[in-house]
Formats: sequence, structure tokens, C-alpha cells
Amino acid sequence: MNSLSLSVQSIFTLDGLLAQATPHFKPRSGQTEMALAVSETISSGGELVVEAGTGVGKTYAYLVPVLLSGHRALVSTATKALQDQLFSRDVPKLVEVLKLPIRVALLKGRGSYLCTQRLSQARQSGDASLRIHAHALSKIETWSHSTRTGDLSELSGLDDRSPVIPLVTSTRDNCLGSPCPHFKSCHVNLARKEAMAADVVVINHHLFFADLNVRETGMAELLPSVQTVVFDEAHQLNEIGINFLGRHVSTSQLLELTRDILGAGIQFARGLVDWTLICNVMEKATRDLRLTAQHARPGSRLRWAEPIPDDIETASWLTAMAQLQVALNAAHSALDTVSEMAPDFVRLHERVSMQLASIDHFQEACLDGSVRWLEVGTQLRLVESPLDISKAVQTLMLNRLPEEIQTHSAPENSVPGSQATSSKSWIFTSATLGEDDHMKWFTEPCGLSHARKLRVASPFDYASMAAIYVPKGMPKPNDFSHTRSVASWVEKYARQLGGRTLVLTTTLNAMRNIGEALTAALAQTGELEVLVQGQGPKRRLMERFREGAQLGGMGCVLVASASFWEGFDVPGDALQLVVIDKLPFPPPNDPLVEARSQRLECMGKSSFSDYSLPEAAVALKQGAGRLIRSETDQGLLVVCDPRLTGMSYGKRLMSCLPPMRRIDNESEFELAVQQLTKTSTTNQTS
Repeated sequence: MNSLSLSVQSIFTLDGLLAQATPHFKPRSGQTEMALAVSETISSGGELVVEAGTGVGKTYAYLVPVLLSGHRALVSTATKALQDQLFSRDVPKLVEVLKLPIRVALLKGRGSYLCTQRLSQARQSGDASLRIHAHALSKIETWSHSTRTGDLSELSGLDDRSPVIPLVTSTRDNCLGSPCPHFKSCHVNLARKEAMAADVVVINHHLFFADLNVRETGMAELLPSVQTVVFDEAHQLNEIGINFLGRHVSTSQLLELTRDILGAGIQFARGLVDWTLICNVMEKATRDLRLTAQHARPGSRLRWAEPIPDDIETASWLTAMAQLQVALNAAHSALDTVSEMAPDFVRLHERVSMQLASIDHFQEACLDGSVRWLEVGTQLRLVESPLDISKAVQTLMLNRLPEEIQTHSAPENSVPGSQATSSKSWIFTSATLGEDDHMKWFTEPCGLSHARKLRVASPFDYASMAAIYVPKGMPKPNDFSHTRSVASWVEKYARQLGGRTLVLTTTLNAMRNIGEALTAALAQTGELEVLVQGQGPKRRLMERFREGAQLGGMGCVLVASASFWEGFDVPGDALQLVVIDKLPFPPPNDPLVEARSQRLECMGKSSFSDYSLPEAAVALKQGAGRLIRSETDQGLLVVCDPRLTGMSYGKRLMSCLPPMRRIDNESEFELAVQQLTKTSTTNQTS
């Protein structure tokens, strides 16, 4: 055992520094095992993939060796909320406990920081639509005089979905760079300088992959100087990565470009060019492009294997794309004539050039190993994405040459510390990384099949803490009555529990229908408060649900989809029943899912067994993981899908879930609910 491992091991003992500084700390074998694996990887280099079950304490298991190593480190997590938690709570506490002279910095993407130049432009703009945001802009301006970091998360009451945020933050497209009059005091640049001077930098996955693609976020200078990189919540890496490593054009980008050209033209070169005409033509061409998909269902992704996307009329598409090219070329020429008058025009000229290049790209054949689709919503997005991030990880992160990628592999039973593959150490960890011991669901699309692997089970006694039940007589998932039956079932038991219920749906449509049914049955009668995703900011919905029936308030039922399947942490009695409407198989008609499935079939594999089932297993495991979050939790998991017990693959999915006890009939489930009700009442009165 190396010296770092010995130091780390002593920290996690019964009389170690953590036990001395934390009253409720007690050694957990899984946490120590993970911490030692991380230590050995930091010492020897290479890649380590760790699945650490709920309750292991994975955050401290990787932070302690990272901090003790003395290596310069980068820690990346999935969301800005988790990033703030690491920076504000976890890292400072450990730095204090370990008594280390370590400088820690927080680095986010541009959209998280106030841009003084953009705020000034918004304040001076004559755009009538900005008047409705006058109060919010005034609040931001007042705060701007006192903030040191410019991080908008400091500003209480500002919804992260607020339409004001794009008005006061910069993007890679509209940032003026060094010619900006506020360049020296720019919050983004100051945050990057602090990161360059720090020993540990906390970032998020979006920022990391944005830089891999465009080398613009400041990471290009930072990453080469870092010796250890940790990705927490690593299960999101592949999906986040493909969004940044692909290519896209959106009508909202084009309309924003149009507005910026008009604003700069009138401000700096009024009368030299007919800016109104130029921008009117651009705006019409953009809106005509959006109208080509006016008959498509909002939220749909249209397959684009042919030169024209599916379900789009050929002539209207070709005309709209041609008109857009003409409009962009006219803007390009106009900006050419005034480019020396203001730095704004130089940047606008570059933006138009990039949009023209992207439009040209989407009129050529899709790149090999990628898939293309048209995304329909309030805006229209033209998207081309790689099928996974394996190539990018190997070449851009691990710096391997193509010939090394072909030959670089390790035995499936490799153990931490068995080999060193690079001088830099890479740690990938999450509570859910796959259904098998090799974690192929994660390692293969991320190009990490060769990595050292470790699975650490949760220390929770699931058999005594939780039970799983598949309701008898529930309609098949494709039956039109299924959603109504789920809502009726939830209504009955949520009423008995006094709320304390989270309903996770696989589609937004099911979420809306179940939410409406429960609102009519429970909320309108004043029995329970029914919260539905989308009613307000996610953070506020989570806070209200956690409050539950405390302090005489009303019990809650939360109906949610998508992002609530993970990252929603409700320890204690506020959540005791998790209901999943259907097995979360990937939608077969999604272009990305279809392309991945076709690739597997071409390789002689089964798209269902090798892709759909593992995807469902991981998602199901994530959803189930919302139930038990602490050692004292008690709860019930209900999956309203008869396929879990009636189909042969159900056993495979069931084996991926925590080892909860099985409930086989309704009467047994009734007793379990009654027991939970008694426990909750006792806890409230004690």
C-alpha cells in the first residue's frame, strides 16, 4: 500500500480525523474501499470507474484522497446545484478537517455570470418588450454593484428559467472578447483567473464538454495543468457530451443574431446600411424555416436520414434553406462594410460566418458515426450528433492516437492499481453505471472499457427498509386506460399516507394526465397539495415537497418526469411512496435511439437485449433510488407495469434494483401502507 493510501485509510477509521470532527460519522467498509481505489489510481495514473450505491459516501471517498494527494485537481459534477454544494459545503468542510492549505475555485459556464456589457445594452435598449422585465433588470443592476463573483445563483428570487437571464449574460456567440469595454472587470474572465490559480477547481460536465468542442471556456489552459480529474454523477457524461460534440442550428440563435445585428447597426452605423431591411429579410427567412415543420407535434424529433427531414415538404424546405443562405450572405456583406467601426461588428461578422458554415453543413450528407434529426418545439433545431462520446474521450481527454485506441484494452476483471495507463488520473463515479459488474452501459459509449472497475454496494438494509410491489390487474402500458388506472391507484394510497408520494412518469403526456386527475381528486377537495413538474421552478417544487406536512401544512404528491428521476433527494418521512408508471424503455422512434439500435444490429448484437434493456435498467434503478436516502428511511416502491413480473426480461430488470423485499398481493401492500402511516405519525409526535 502506497503512502497516500495509508494516509487515506487512517482518515476513515473509528478514531480518524473524520470521526473526530463529525459527531455522527462511522466507518463504512464500502467508503474506505472506494477511497483506497481512488488513492491507488491517483498514485499510479490511469482511469478508474466506480459505481457506489446510495449511502456509501462517495463524495468524501474521492475528495479525501484528492485533497491529500497534493495534486492539482478538477472535480466535475452534473448540475450547477451539485457544483455549488461541493464548493460551498463538502470541500470547505474537508479542507478544514484535514487542515490543508488548499485554494479552491468554482468555475461555471458563461450563462451563470452577469455580463456588465449586456446589462448595459439591455438597460439602454429602446426595445418595448424589455419594459416587462424592467423590475427584474433593476434588481439585477442593484445587485451588480455589490457582487464580487457575478454568479447569478447569488441573486435570490431569480428563477433559472427567467427570460431576463439571456439578456444579462453572454454567450460564445455574442461575447466581444478583449475589445469589450468591460473586459478587465469581466466576471467570466475573473472566474477563469481564480481557477488558474487554484489547487482544486469545481466545474460541471456541460462546461467540460463545451470546451472539448470549442476550446473557449478557459479549460484549454486549465486541463493540461491538472493531474487528477474526477467526474461525479458520471452516468450523465455520454448524453451531456453528445449534445456538445455535435452540431446544431436553431431558429432562436438566428433570431437572436438578427436582433443583435439590428441593435449594433442602429447604434454604431445608422444610415450607412439599411439594417431594418437586412434584418427583416433574415427574420422572415428564419420564421419561414420554422413554418416548414408547423404540422409536426411539438416536442417531436423528426428523422433525417434523407436529404430532407421526414414529414417535411421538400419544396418548402429547400426554398426556406436557400432564402436563409441569401439573407445571411446579405448580412455578411453589410457587416463587411462597417467591420472597422466597432468591435461588435467584427464579432457579428464571425457569427454570421459560422451560421453560414452550419447551414452549408446541413445540406451535405451526415457524417459517418453520427445521426441527424430535426427537433420541433417553440424553436426549430437542426441537430447532428455523434452516437456516443467514446472517440472524444479517447482522443481529446485521454490523448490517445487512433492506433492506440484499437489496441488499448485490459482484462474485464482488472482491479484498481493493476496498471498505469497515463500519468494523469481520471476518476468516474456514480450510484448507477450499469446493470453488470463491468458496467458496460457506461464504459462502452464513454470509451472506457479498458478502465479499472469497482462496484461498491449500498450499506443500507433494503430488505427491512423497503419493499417493491407490482399492482395486480393493472392494464398493459399501451392500453389507453393505463394512465387513468395509475392515477386512481395513486389517489387511494396517497390519501392513506397523507401525501408523501412521488409519481415518476416516462412521458410528459402521462405526467400531465396523471397530474390533472390527482389535482381534481385531491387538491381541489383540499385534502392534499398536488405538485406537477412545470408548475414552477424545480427548486421550489422540491423544497415544497420536502416540507411535506410539517408545521401543520398540507401533505404533498409530486408528479414528475425526466429530471426528477435522479438528483431528487428527500431523506426522512416526507417521501415514503415512489410510484413509477411504466418501465422506462427508450422511445424506439427517437432518431438517436434508432441509430444506436441499428448500429448494434449491424454488429450482430440485439438492440433490445444490448441497448433497450440496459437503458431501462439504469433508468429504473435511478428512479427507485429516490426512495431510500438515509439509514432511517422506510418506504414502498410501486411499478405499475405488469411486464416487470410477467415478461422473461423482468427478472433481469428486477435484479438491478436494490434488494428490497417483494410484496405479492394487495392485502400485504395495504398492511405495509398502514405500518408506514403508523411510523410517520409516531415520528411527527415524538
